[in-house]
Amino acid sequence: MSFLALLFAFLIEQVRPLAHDNWAHRALRAWLEWISHTFDAGQEKLAWMTWGLAVGVPSVLSLIIHWSLLAWLGWPAAMVWSVGVLYLALGFRQFSHYFTDIRDALEEGDEQQAREALAHWKQVEVGTLPRQELLRHVIEFSVLSAHRHVFGVMACFSVFAALGFGPAGAVIYRMSEWVARFWAHAPHADNKFVSLALQVCAKKAWHLVDWLPARMTAVAFGVVGNFEDAIDCWRNYAQRFSDDNDGVVIAATSGALNVQLGGAALPPSGVDTSDAVMQEGASSDGQDSESTPGRTPERSHLASVVGLVWRSVVLWMVLLALLTLARLLG
Repeated sequence: MSFLALLFAFLIEQVRPLAHDNWAHRALRAWLEWISHTFDAGQEKLAWMTWGLAVGVPSVLSLIIHWSLLAWLGWPAAMVWSVGVLYLALGFRQFSHYFTDIRDALEEGDEQQAREALAHWKQVEVGTLPRQELLRHVIEFSVLSAHRHVFGVMACFSVFAALGFGPAGAVIYRMSEWVARFWAHAPHADNKFVSLALQVCAKKAWHLVDWLPARMTAVAFGVVGNFEDAIDCWRNYAQRFSDDNDGVVIAATSGALNVQLGGAALPPSGVDTSDAVMQEGASSDGQDSESTPGRTPERSHLASVVGLVWRSVVLWMVLLALLTLARLLG
């Protein structure tokens, strides 16, 4: 059932991608604002309780609905529910159009347009970013987005579904990522206050939730790319990134494609990077780190990234199909 649910969710998302400001995101945004406004008192214990409610309530609700449908209407109804949850949690088309716009601009020789597209995508200051650095950041942001919107969701969904928890894993992963990102940016948007304790709590929780999926993504990149170099970069360079989960994914990508990644981060647009919130409570995709070995980033590497991601998707789907078949025959 997991294989079919993922397959149908992928197909629906490709044909009819979820709008950026859709009803589900608006409802969840209102939920997070209410939770933080009601329970956030700047204390660590209350921060963990607030995070638990923000992530746990939607996750438990999805599990109750799954079990209810499974008990009353059978597995077809439960699978339809899983497809719906995955459609909301997965997001290939949530970031791929940004990547396509940047790639098209570079192919046309319009580096300024590519810089503006990158700045709009990640809300960062690019200035007169050199072409090599532009390509590096695009590759890093793209593989991290693919991990968070696709492979991480698939990993958590598959593991939890195998244990009988239906789509709850996908909800836990997506909500944990979204909560950490939403609360990190809240103090700088619309004057909505979120305490530093709650931001740090959300960041720590997201790190724990993403620990295993990040390594599963790295293994997949290694299998479909250059395995030995991917594992070597993972072992020697992942810990040199400020976030070791992101470091694992980026380092494995570097080795799998033989491309140099890592270096200076781009500052968030309109944010004082000396602020303690940025230093302790928020995380960015492009973190300061030591560069990995490999070839200097080139435009051809963008096509290699696309191939790496899609081969990894195929690998995941084949593995799930084989596991599903083995379970049916067993």
